[in-house]
Amino acid sequence: MRVANVANLLTGVRLVLVPIFLLALFAGNGHESGYRITAFAIFAVAVITDRFDGALARTYGMVTEFGKLADPIADKMLIGAALIGLSMLGDVPWWVTVVILVRELGITVLRLVVLRHGVIPAGRGGKLKTLVQAVAIGLFVLPLHNWSSPWLTVAWAIMWAAVVLTVLTGIDYVVCAVKDSRERSAGR
Repeated sequence: MRVANVANLLTGVRLVLVPIFLLALFAGNGHESGYRITAFAIFAVAVITDRFDGALARTYGMVTEFGKLADPIADKMLIGAALIGLSMLGDVPWWVTVVILVRELGITVLRLVVLRHGVIPAGRGGKLKTLVQAVAIGLFVLPLHNWSSPWLTVAWAIMWAAVVLTVLTGIDYVVCAVKDSRERSAGR
């Protein structure tokens, strides 16, 4: 399978959007509404490319080794950059960023270890976790401090859901990897 395909191009676009997103997020004093809305739009486009690149790759047989590696890296870079940026600006507590990033980095390392035996695909829980994280982060990127407090309450409720899903899906992934490893060992 050729590396140059639409799915991998979208992954590349997402990688390029990460520093552009950060520039918009920190533009001005980091809390100017116009720049924050621009940062949100860039973040939203990047999240949408994640949805489409995987669907295209699976539907049209464009799955490549490059895509299998680059797609999760692009996802982690986007989520990580957004969370670190929001924590640096004081909009998201550092503990939220640390919990999510430790899980993401831990699962990435586990995937690399398991990669030689095959890929453990993301389950429904992982896909839901990614969606909820993206919605929560997107809401915090928006200039909610200028909006009514119910919006901020909604953003926090979704962020809490993201943290809980992040932890639960991380545990589930580790359990599946251990079970898969034991089954492979027993089959030898």
